[in-house]
Amino acid sequence: MPTDDFVSRSHILHRPFAARPLNIVRGDGIRLVLENGRSIIDASCGPSVSCIGHTQPEITEAITAHLHNNIAYVYSGSPHANSATEELARTLLADKPGGLCKVIFVNSGSEATDAALKLAVQYWNEKGQPQRTRFIARKQSYHGNTIGALCVSGHESRRAFYQDFMSSNVSFVDPCYAYRMKGDQETDEEFVARLARQFEDEILRLGPENVAGFVAETVSGPTLGCAPVVPGYFRAVRDICDRSCVEWGKTGTMHAWEQEGIRSPDIQTIGKALGAGFVPLSGVLLYEKIFDALSAAGSGGLAHGHTFQAHPLACAAALAAQKIIKRDNLIERVGSHGK
Repeated sequence: MPTDDFVSRSHILHRPFAARPLNIVRGDGIRLVLENGRSIIDASCGPSVSCIGHTQPEITEAITAHLHNNIAYVYSGSPHANSATEELARTLLADKPGGLCKVIFVNSGSEATDAALKLAVQYWNEKGQPQRTRFIARKQSYHGNTIGALCVSGHESRRAFYQDFMSSNVSFVDPCYAYRMKGDQETDEEFVARLARQFEDEILRLGPENVAGFVAETVSGPTLGCAPVVPGYFRAVRDICDRSCVEWGKTGTMHAWEQEGIRSPDIQTIGKALGAGFVPLSGVLLYEKIFDALSAAGSGGLAHGHTFQAHPLACAAALAAQKIIKRDNLIERVGSHGK
């Protein structure tokens, strides 16, 4: 396939080569405005990111105020903290939703997945079970494009070039995709029971004492057609994980697991709408027992970090975005409009 002339001349290595990308000069609410004045409705919010549109004066003001009155960058590996980072964490976790009590702020969903995997492995090391290094994920899933995230992603085309780097410590079970995978005469309850048996059989095949965690999306992305799970699926998964002492993580109500009437996953990744596209930001939320294992009884720290982790300016912008989402009742409106 020939490469577009603009793409050839550009100093940017664009992702697709065959067509010239349209030059976006500004945003206008939910619209992208081209240099010729034409506007395009951003109906998908990019990859489900720009959930409050492209123009929010409050976020511009929050970023400007933070730069004027605070500090742009603080290294998270130093013995320092910042008010913007602390306030965003408090906003997300003040009520300890489902027992989630701490957050790691990173820069993308892929980074969040990598951090979650490493956190699970560290947890089991702190608990005196270093042999727990196996992960179970789901076919047709997608958790990010870094090597670690691809290892637990069942997205075959994105894994294709990197098969030699894919971990042998990850195995895959069927997704809860009723449209394609539920039998013609099978009820939802029977479908859930079949998937639960397959999941538990995989744990037993690997040996429960070797499994570090199960990785799953609450609502899949376009890899699986943005499909929600059948009611009862995550309750069944939660019960199996509890019986087998397996950590449960979900990627990326405010939290989709709340609709199942169960407690939170042990480790949960968040992103996309966190910074609403105004800044790159994602996070890893963790359940109380994870923090407890790392703190008093463990090594007393997180064996993971990034240069731009918990970036204060990004957290200030994300805090403003979360305030808009709450002020405008967007979570409730999504629930009612989606029906």
